[in-house]
Amino acid sequence: MRHGCKINHLSRTKSHRDAMLSNMASSLILHKRIETTLAKAKALRTYVEPLITKSKTDSTNERRVVFSYLQNKEAVTELFREVSQKVATRNGGYTRILKTGRRLGDGAEMAIMELVDYNENLLKETKAPQAKTTRRGRTRKTDEVVAKTETVTEEVIVDTPVDAQVEIQEQSPEDKAE
Repeated sequence: MRHGCKINHLSRTKSHRDAMLSNMASSLILHKRIETTLAKAKALRTYVEPLITKSKTDSTNERRVVFSYLQNKEAVTELFREVSQKVATRNGGYTRILKTGRRLGDGAEMAIMELVDYNENLLKETKAPQAKTTRRGRTRKTDEVVAKTETVTEEVIVDTPVDAQVEIQEQSPEDKAE
């Protein structure tokens, strides 16, 4: 019976599972995004998030502890230099798992796992403000509509020379006399 067994064994021995999670964590930190199965992504999330939390306090001891998990110097330096700076204000939830469908060969559920603050597509979308609509379907005036109405309501002032105005005034009394 599996009562109280919370570790997903992933059909591997402990040494194989630890090596696989270490390699996947290093790849995630270096590339900021990896594609794997959903079960491996969920297991990797519980493996990586405490390491990212440890990287917030940059000390020699924390670097040694993280290196004992990752076994990759480049990944450790990347984690402590760049990733820890981006997630300094975040209290957890450093990774995101996006389901992508099933694999063709065996039908396994696939997922993309990425670091939250490094997704350029979502960051670009959040920067662009979206036009809000009311519940009745009436849209608010945008800047373009306001600009068009302003150009229509502008008065056109024609500059005429002073001599031309005098001639116009002189001609009008003569026309009245005739």
